[in-house]
Amino acid sequence: MEILRRLFNRSGIENEKCRGYECIRDMSRIILSKMSTLPPNDLTKVAAVAKTQKWIKRIGELQHLLFAQKKQALLVVLQGMDGSGKDGGARNVFGECSPSGIMVYGFKKPTDEEREHDFLWRVHKLTPRKGMIHIFVRSHYEDVLVPRVHKWISKERTKNRINAINAFEELLVSDNRTVVLKFYLHISRKEQKRQLQERVEDPAKQWKHNPADLKESEHWDDYMRYYEDAINQSTIPWHIVPVDKRWYRDYVIAKTVCETLEKMKPRLPTFKTDVPR
Repeated sequence: MEILRRLFNRSGIENEKCRGYECIRDMSRIILSKMSTLPPNDLTKVAAVAKTQKWIKRIGELQHLLFAQKKQALLVVLQGMDGSGKDGGARNVFGECSPSGIMVYGFKKPTDEEREHDFLWRVHKLTPRKGMIHIFVRSHYEDVLVPRVHKWISKERTKNRINAINAFEELLVSDNRTVVLKFYLHISRKEQKRQLQERVEDPAKQWKHNPADLKESEHWDDYMRYYEDAINQSTIPWHIVPVDKRWYRDYVIAKTVCETLEKMKPRLPTFKTDVPR
């Protein structure tokens, strides 16, 4: 909180937007309206793409070591409004990973069976075992976003769910050596409108079109408010990724994932064998 007050409330830049990932990732509180959805001015697309490709290749190498060692796991959560590029980010950043060591799961509207359990039931069984990387395209956070926007859930129940999410994520960390990386893909309302319109007009993207997405976009302000609230109540911090330029989305996610895997220090296992002389 104090960091945020120093940066915005006391610095005389209340109406300016923080531009780019580097200047926002260390804030103790997130205010989405003060964060740009564009890359920083001093980073060119050519330079970013070159670095991104190196990180993507390195992620593939580190994923192989993680899978072989089977001592740790990585869970990557991709959240964002419709059109923010969750599927594309997963596809591009993890393109060099072996299919045997990675799983991507897209959470949709709960099924009848899933609704008959607690809201985390369908999520917990899809978390990664040691050695695996799992990517959630949408996640357990849907259950503290959509129900709030449509007023299907009370404040008290929302608070209980957020507490349960924090405890759930901390359990993954402490009990299964799972590193949890959470990315909010920060798109502007203007860019979202453009992306959704492309799904109507571009034959190559029409398969993505869902009239319900346009309806949900009408609740933009509510989604922003509840995203911000969920992000700020998280025990494990979020990475806010400007995504109006997709090359910068890949740059930030690849950089963060690569740095995280490097810190995990996966190694090929070694075995001691007794060889008769």
